[in-house]
Amino acid sequence: MGKRNAFDEIMGFSGAAPPRPALAALGEWLADTPEHELRRRQEAAETTFRQLGITFAVYGESEASERIIPFDIVPRVFLKSEWDRLSEGLVQRVEAINAFLDDIYGARRILDEGVLPADLVLGNDQFRPEIAGIRPPHGIAAHICGIDLVRTGPDEFFVLEDNARTPSGVSYMLENREAMLRLCPELFRELRVAAVDSYPDLLLETMKSVAPHGAGPTPRCVVLTPGHYNSAYYEHSFLADSMGVELVEGADLIVDDDVVWMRTIEGLVKVDVIYRRIDDDYLDPLVFRIDSALGVPGLIAAYAAGNVAIINAPGNGIADDKAIYSYMPEIVKFYNGAEAKLPNVETFRCREPSALTYVLENLPELVVKLVDGSGGYGMLVGPTASKAEIETFRAALIAEPQRYIAQPTLALSTVPTMADQGLAPRHVDFRPFVLSGSDGVRVVPGGLTRVALKEGSLVVNSSQGGGTKDSFVLMDDGASGSAQSQSADGQTQTMGSMSQNQGGAA
Repeated sequence: MGKRNAFDEIMGFSGAAPPRPALAALGEWLADTPEHELRRRQEAAETTFRQLGITFAVYGESEASERIIPFDIVPRVFLKSEWDRLSEGLVQRVEAINAFLDDIYGARRILDEGVLPADLVLGNDQFRPEIAGIRPPHGIAAHICGIDLVRTGPDEFFVLEDNARTPSGVSYMLENREAMLRLCPELFRELRVAAVDSYPDLLLETMKSVAPHGAGPTPRCVVLTPGHYNSAYYEHSFLADSMGVELVEGADLIVDDDVVWMRTIEGLVKVDVIYRRIDDDYLDPLVFRIDSALGVPGLIAAYAAGNVAIINAPGNGIADDKAIYSYMPEIVKFYNGAEAKLPNVETFRCREPSALTYVLENLPELVVKLVDGSGGYGMLVGPTASKAEIETFRAALIAEPQRYIAQPTLALSTVPTMADQGLAPRHVDFRPFVLSGSDGVRVVPGGLTRVALKEGSLVVNSSQGGGTKDSFVLMDDGASGSAQSQSADGQTQTMGSMSQNQGGAA
């Protein structure tokens, strides 16, 4: 635990029994299941993950570069009322992200009206002038979003960052649920948990819904991977296999007369939708990095001609930028005409002299991040940093303040987690997944809960030693019920895996 009194999502602020009333069934399960049995089940899950090859790469380490993400057997639970509020805020935010991307690569009203400084967008490394004026099929650019959330109290949720490029982690959400269904079936008899197993089908529906006009009733969809050396390759292959579509590398695709074709043993087959897991820089050597061997020459020309949909669209990185994030409340209000339902964490833009002065004076109390950073790299957590680390960041801030933002250190919520000494509170964050297609916006009733396994740590990233938990969304606020949405054999029973909010961005 950190120094602050964190809210425990099962036990409340007291951090001791009894659990919150609506979670009494989970509290009883924790009390009645011996610690050695919890450990046995957790080890069984991790053994399965290892056998399946569910690993990620840790770049820069000389040993154990391929490892599983540690799994924790105690689930994180959201009540239906909590989830309903979160879903409304997520839909509103993703609609605004799509409207923002459509605008800045088009009319740029938000810049003309002075809501955002023009140089913050047009001078940003993540802004892609090469695709300005290109409108994606159906006007949707952010088809798959992972919105990272943190919690500080019973009704206090904040957006930590937006992921609109190639958000990862959905395979862990699905595999974690599969493990829990197999190892802890009694929980699904006690709790009415919304199912997540139809995510691949809904992802495929989303992909088909944004196929270019004229693609026909059965558009051809593929997943484009940089290859098996990529840290998320397992997820790429998992999703392609689950959707029943081809997993391809750049060399498997060619562009002829602004149409994308896939090489097969039976000849060339036209491709309509590409779910790409390759960064913009490597997507098309004729437009971006000329030395890229991962992409497809001519892909952006085919995209500009309206002959292929790319999921997520090129140029989305500008919506991931943490300096842009700091303006999201204004962005939401500009496009949706209402206040943001999910607030940001207070953010200091170090590019602004007054903010820089404050940050430099309070570095030991703040979290400092690169505006284009990810994976927990390039980040300072002031309260746990050494004096040398703080001074290194001080020099970096003075030299290039525009590259950084800073935020207060929040008392992130905790969930009981299996530690060396037994169950203990550990800090968590949450990444729900939001799908946007021509038929509306869907929020998966679940997501990826990441947990900081080190005592007191606030860094949950897998690359920094974090683990994952299954995320239960209850179908009602009661503690138990006889009808489950997902039974112990993994079959969906009574409700769909996603709630849907019709309509595109305002």
